[in-house]
Amino acid sequence: MIAALVQGVLVGGTYALVACGLSLAFGVMRLVNIAHGDLAVCGAYLALVVATGLGVPVLAAVPLILPLAFGVGVVLQLVLFERALRGGVLAPVLVTFGLSVLIQNLLVTGASANPRSLDGGAFALAGFEAGGVAVSWLRVAGFAVAVVVLGSLHLVLARTGFGRRVRATADDLEAARLAGVRVRPVFAGVAGISVATAALAGVFQGLMSTFDPYAGGLILIFAFEAVVIGGLGSLWGTLGGGIVLGVTQQLVALWDVRFAVLAVHVLFFVVLVVRPVRP
Repeated sequence: MIAALVQGVLVGGTYALVACGLSLAFGVMRLVNIAHGDLAVCGAYLALVVATGLGVPVLAAVPLILPLAFGVGVVLQLVLFERALRGGVLAPVLVTFGLSVLIQNLLVTGASANPRSLDGGAFALAGFEAGGVAVSWLRVAGFAVAVVVLGSLHLVLARTGFGRRVRATADDLEAARLAGVRVRPVFAGVAGISVATAALAGVFQGLMSTFDPYAGGLILIFAFEAVVIGGLGSLWGTLGGGIVLGVTQQLVALWDVRFAVLAVHVLFFVVLVVRPVRP
């Protein structure tokens, strides 16, 4: 039981890492990005290409990947998302769904549909035992990175000029514009952060399990469930939602592993019924 709780918390950190960008994009721009999971998968493939091409460990490739992912997010916002957001509530969903399909087909064409994984070296296999519970250092690192990313985003939003502009825009878009806030750069920065965190989460997903061009759908589902359970637009709530999902999955797996993922989806459905979805 204790082992399942510990593993559930650590797994929940991974879910929160992939969900925080989705939460931020919705909380600020009201953008439901259906392609978020596919962008995370792109991060895993990009790490594979960079690490193989340069002959460096996967984790050493992360500092090279994040700026590129941020730039991709900015370009997507300026070229695609910005226009979609002007088209009403349904337009962003349709546009990002089309982007998801495009990414999947490009990945299949360029990398084939074969499952891949990222080589974490000895670190991915290392672990320790605490109180009779075997813990993977990679899982601990994933949880720690999630906490650091969420904490850093919280500090940026609370203590910086950019953060104040983001919060003003999220609270009232028109009032922010009237107050002189340049909304376009704010949205571009938020989109860049969202894609960069998705790419980072994709790297950890690739280190912990296999991935393929169609893995983005399942990643999106878990991310969306973590966001809804934790509260739409709440960063620390996203961590709580991820931990709830992870603990539920691990506890049910003790009884029957076949129902572990189903239990997570049932929990999500119950939350939707009991508590209406709102920011």
